[in-house]
Formats: sequence, C-alpha cells, structure tokens
Amino acid sequence: MIKFNVPPYIGKEKDYLMQAVESHKICGDGQFTKKCNAWIEEKMGAHKALLTTSGSTALDMAAILTDVGPGDEVILPSYTFVSTANAFVLRGASLVFVDIRPDTQNIDEKLIEDAITDRTKVIAPVHYAGVGCEMDTIMDIAKRHDLLVVEDAAQGVNAFYKGRGLGSIGDYGCYSFHETKNYSMGEGGALLIRDEDKTDRAEIIREKGTDRSRFLRGQIDKYTWVDMGSSYLPSEMNAAYLLAELEEADMINDNRLASWNAYYELLSPLAADGYIELPVIPEECAHNAHMFYIKTKDIEERTALASFLKENDILAVFHYVPLHSAPAGQRFGRFHGEDKYTTNTFERLLRLPMYYGLKPEEVEYIASKIKEFYKNNAVC
Repeated sequence: MIKFNVPPYIGKEKDYLMQAVESHKICGDGQFTKKCNAWIEEKMGAHKALLTTSGSTALDMAAILTDVGPGDEVILPSYTFVSTANAFVLRGASLVFVDIRPDTQNIDEKLIEDAITDRTKVIAPVHYAGVGCEMDTIMDIAKRHDLLVVEDAAQGVNAFYKGRGLGSIGDYGCYSFHETKNYSMGEGGALLIRDEDKTDRAEIIREKGTDRSRFLRGQIDKYTWVDMGSSYLPSEMNAAYLLAELEEADMINDNRLASWNAYYELLSPLAADGYIELPVIPEECAHNAHMFYIKTKDIEERTALASFLKENDILAVFHYVPLHSAPAGQRFGRFHGEDKYTTNTFERLLRLPMYYGLKPEEVEYIASKIKEFYKNNAVC
C-alpha cells in the first residue's frame, strides 16, 4: 500500500533527542526550542516566532492576542480545518464565512470587503496547500477598515508570497508541525508575530499568563501571574525532533517539489483532455509542495476514483467538509454571499500521496492508475 502520508524523518532526530534528554532540560525553551524559533524568524521573516504545542494552540494564542470576543465577527473561508474557526469561537466571536477562489482554493479576496460589518474585527485567510492568498489585497482591506489579520499558514512553512514568508505578513501567523506537515515534531506549531510591541504579551500568554520569560532573561527579579494564558510551550524533545528537519528544510522541499512536478507532468494530458483539473500556482507564489490534488467532475466520480486507487494499493483522501454546513458552523457562524465554489470543491477534490521520500516510481504508478481509471470509466 502506498500510504497517503509518511512523517518526515531525516536521521539526525535520534541524536538530537538524546542530546535533549542528556541536557536534563526537556520542558521547553531550551537550546532546541530557541534554535527552531530562530530558524523560523530568519527563514520566514517574522519579528518573533514562538513554538507552540500545535497549530491549533498557535491559532488560540493569536485569537487571544487580537482581543476578539463576544459581539465581534471574524471573516474566514469555510473550506478549512476546524482549528481556524475554533480559535475564535473559543473567544466568543461569531464567524462569517465567504467563498473561495476556484483556482487556489484560498479565500476569495474580492468577497471579503462586502462581508465586513461594524462588528468585524479580524480577517483570517488560510493558505491552502502552501499557496499564498492574495495578501496585498487582504492587507489593504484590513488597513482601510482597521482590522487585524491572522494568517492560518498551517500548511505554509517554507512557502512565500512575493518573496515574503507565509505567516509573516499579517499581524499574526500560525504554523503546524503535525506529522502530516512538511516538517514535523509529531504534534506542534508556531506563532509568528510581526510587530515587536506584541511580543511580550505573546510570551506571557504562552507561559500560562505569567511573565516567566522576562524573569529567565533577568529583566525582573521574580515572576507572577499577569494575564490570561495557558501551557502552550512544547517539550524540548519535540523541538529537538523538529530542528533536525528544519536544518534540512531545503532538501525536504526539493524532494517534495520533485514529486509534485512529476505528478503535474504525468497528469497534464488528462487535464488537457478535460478529465481532471490540476493545481494552479499564481505567479507571485512560491509553494512548498505541501499537497498534490486533482479535481474530478463530481463527487460520484471522485468516490469511484478513490475506491479504484485503494483497490490498487494507493491511499488517496479528501477533506474539509465545509464548516458552514457542519452543525457547529451553523451554530457559531453564517455564510455571506453565494457558496459557488466551497461545496463544489469539497465534492471534487482528491489528494494524492505526498511526502518526503515518495519514490519516483510510486508517483509514476499512481499517475498510471489514474490514467487507467479514466481510460476505462470516464467520459469527457
């Protein structure tokens, strides 16, 4: 069986884990945490990066930092993972879903402004598949309406929009280092902070609402509880595992891009003949090959194709039941405008196996089976 995902593993992870154990500093904010934070800051261009226990808790921290609460509204796409929404729901805010673009599956920036009310406080774009949203337009809208921007860049580590790292453009950015991501620490994430004056409070929130970080730097003589917060700091062992991969980030990226490009080349004839649609990468975006997907004619065809691939030992998946159609989405939010592409994308999109170390012959086999399916079953 060709798995859908295999967590990345470079080889240095074991050595770094042992170094963390032998240092007798395993609770976080040791040398490995600091090196991971520094890598993110340098590579992605954030003023400050803070490792977190997950991408979800990075979003939770960002929501707290925006001071969003009951009576406020947050604009976001419905085609996203639940964590994007939960972070703001937990603060008591209401969700306003808008449609996505049919090319990138990102929030349609042209629809955002019409969804703004006097209650709107945050725009939360999601960089689907590591392909950047149209951030210049989004940031211009936010500036003109005095709104904050929280980038859900869970899939966007080592991906860029006009040369700027995804997650570093808005007020806050959130990464995931879950085992399904390009770089992994099992469970983990990071909060990116654009502006220096927001750093102190972020550190306090991450340290259970205390100013312990300032104490450890010798800036105060004791630390105490000063704000809301929770335990968002991952262990040093998780950071050690992650650092091994961040140090080889470009190698991992190149390997994934090779698979992505091979898929694209092999499946282009099917797209040219109108059987499937392939991913679109806007010229201003440098993606990270987080995923490779195709879009079929409809949900029935996708279901049949996924079953055919499974019969041939290939695991392909779909995802993101639109949040606005879910019970919690209907309870906590509303869809503004027409759902022209969100549900349609959910019904047609199929993700193919994509991970570091996927063999070229496996990509060729997967593509051959997709071609076989359409040769035997599809009618253009």
